[in-house]
Amino acid sequence: MDATTLGSVLALVGVLSGTVVAYLGKRGENANARMNSEMDQIQEERDGLRTQLADRDKRIAELLEQRLTDQVELARLRVQIIEMGGQP
Repeated sequence: MDATTLGSVLALVGVLSGTVVAYLGKRGENANARMNSEMDQIQEERDGLRTQLADRDKRIAELLEQRLTDQVELARLRVQIIEMGGQP
């Protein structure tokens, strides 16, 4: 092989390897962008669930407070029934 043929073969190999590297790099970039998009969606869902959890905990606290208030009222009414001579 003379120098021109060898140079042409080396140039062809270089171009082909550059094409392969560019193709793989673009695939990696697309995969990375997709992964970032998925992570953003997961984080948004997580934030929404945290908000729902906080609302639920607040509602549970309100219900427990109402239950305590109802129990106090029930005890008061039982005492009043007993004072009036009835059976609770």
